[in-house]
Amino acid sequence: MKKKRNVYLAIILAFTFLMPTGVMAAEAPPANTAPQGLKEIAAAKAALLTGTYGATSVQYAMVDNGKIIASGEAGKNDAAGNIPLTSETMYGIGSTSKMFTTAAVMKLVDQGKINLDSPLVNYIAEFKMKDERYKQITPRMLLNHSSGLEGSSLANAFLFKDNDTYAHDTLLDQLAQQSLKADPGAYSVYSNDGFTLAEILVERVSGMDFTAYIHQEFTGPLGLKHTLTSQDNLDVSKMAALYAPGVPEQLPNETVNVIGTGGIYSTAEDLVKFAGLFTGEAKDILSPQAVNAMAQPEYKRGLWPQDADNSVDYGLGWDSVKLFPFSEYGIKALAKGGDTMMYHAELVVLPEQNLAAAVLSSGGSSSLNELLANELLLQVLQDKGTIKERKPAKSFGTPEKADMPEELTKYSGFYGATNQLIRIDVANGEINVTSPFAPGQSLGLPKLIYTKDGTFVSEDGTLKVAFVKEKNGRTYLWERQYASVPELGQLAVNLYSAEKLEANAITPDVEAAWKQRDGKSYFLVSEKYSSLAYFMTLPIYQITRTDSLPGYVMDKQITGPDSLMGKHAVPVTGSRDSAEFRFFTQAGSEYLETAGSLYLNGDQIKELYPGKKSSVTLRPTEQARWFSVPAQAAGKTMTVELPAQAAFAVYDAAGTCVNFSVVSGNNRVELPENGKIVFIGDPGKTFRIFLNS
Repeated sequence: MKKKRNVYLAIILAFTFLMPTGVMAAEAPPANTAPQGLKEIAAAKAALLTGTYGATSVQYAMVDNGKIIASGEAGKNDAAGNIPLTSETMYGIGSTSKMFTTAAVMKLVDQGKINLDSPLVNYIAEFKMKDERYKQITPRMLLNHSSGLEGSSLANAFLFKDNDTYAHDTLLDQLAQQSLKADPGAYSVYSNDGFTLAEILVERVSGMDFTAYIHQEFTGPLGLKHTLTSQDNLDVSKMAALYAPGVPEQLPNETVNVIGTGGIYSTAEDLVKFAGLFTGEAKDILSPQAVNAMAQPEYKRGLWPQDADNSVDYGLGWDSVKLFPFSEYGIKALAKGGDTMMYHAELVVLPEQNLAAAVLSSGGSSSLNELLANELLLQVLQDKGTIKERKPAKSFGTPEKADMPEELTKYSGFYGATNQLIRIDVANGEINVTSPFAPGQSLGLPKLIYTKDGTFVSEDGTLKVAFVKEKNGRTYLWERQYASVPELGQLAVNLYSAEKLEANAITPDVEAAWKQRDGKSYFLVSEKYSSLAYFMTLPIYQITRTDSLPGYVMDKQITGPDSLMGKHAVPVTGSRDSAEFRFFTQAGSEYLETAGSLYLNGDQIKELYPGKKSSVTLRPTEQARWFSVPAQAAGKTMTVELPAQAAFAVYDAAGTCVNFSVVSGNNRVELPENGKIVFIGDPGKTFRIFLNS
């Protein structure tokens, strides 16, 4: 749910970066002790994020040898302007929380209480999975994303102003019903569950709840007075305000209830103080050996693309341990980003230079925050004379077309990554990428020309792709790119973005079962009334198949008449969140279950009673009841008498949420033609409904 602008820089599957549509002024940051040039640059670049690239507000800070040399804010907080942005305004830091989790594990390693390479079951006795390979998972594999866990069991993890611990408390139960998608250690692919499991590891070994542990061992000793978790008493007035496109109201606070994965709130100044763990200023908290271990190239332990300029190369916790563009200057740089639904964060640390920068935002993206952090750090390096001058933007140069060997046509076919399916045709020295659901219709991606080095390069020289048959026998689309964002710099991409999908033969009876589901939508029924899942767009999963690739639903293999699973093995991010899909019938209704979330077959949805008065009572097994808007009710005003701790949401025919009572505080709405309505609460709750013309 990120704000978008008009023009996108196309990248085949992995990334999109926002392009500008204009610049607006932002408030200048408060006076500080930074050199004048740095202060002006920081203010101007932050203004770009809020004025051009979709962020509502931005907060930044930079530290040099333990001293904050730049700190400021840009954008707006509350719409009325009554609550100013300050250095103490707190933001959700999303997955940057994983660095606190990693540090907590490493603290216990220092104390001899955890061995990174011992089986996890030695520490969490009740950890079990259907797949016996789970016994091979180690703490190291949780921290470098190579555990083989399916991905993200995040039911009820993202709630509005609600710190329910359900996602944390039920994770072990969820994992007990899951298999692994890969041998532990085979390859690193981003895994949120690995870090919630690491959070539980810290709790089991320390004997403390995670929030208490990080306050005792990190926020207290480091003086991080504005770093809290969703389990602390959060003062909403001190949080950065949240807004969404097309929604006039300020949103309630976003509460992330998987703390080790993404549930910490902080400030930019606190984060650069936390960075002292890695630059040497904060001594006696982690050993130098622990800090050094975190910064090692863990990604090399398993399947990974050949090294090239990149923004993602996993360490322990870190997204990157050799971040571009600092690698261009021979400078070691560590980075960790975080994106929740509404908040975005980036921490970049140059350990050998004793420098760090943090950028937090409401709206925007962590990738853009990273670019701002990079710009500030590069400016200081230049001011110090560490780098003499900035290197120009990189590209692969203008491609010179070469004769393509006929054998490369064998790479034509379908390629998949999580929830993504494309058709690639290799012919006449070019690559053509289309959607199998719109044959012949181009996806608008750049033209890719075969060159003499055996790769295909875009005409502007920023994108290079090739096909690689890896040692595991699988074929990957290898993508390298320099993505430039005007006035903010470049990000480098080096990854396998998709895997060639092989034919998956299914029996006639299995095909018949799936034929019945073609095109059907399944509606979310398991989330709490306060869940962000009901906000912005219709929370459904649609069965999307193509006759050109029988045996698949999107990228997922049909594994039986009632089951699906992504069987691709794409490292970095391509096979993240590859949960198994299970379909079952209960009390005459068909349901879909995946990663602990439950969806109801849309065929079971009834029309709302169009009369003046009616009521809906949630059944003993229900948390949500869906209705369609009948023609007789379209255009009428619906007023809902809500019970306590309950909500309703209404969606138009396009699936856009036109009213979610948790956000709007409004229990009245005009019903859209061909819309949908969901009533949400605990089983047994009764909603009284009134319709007026």
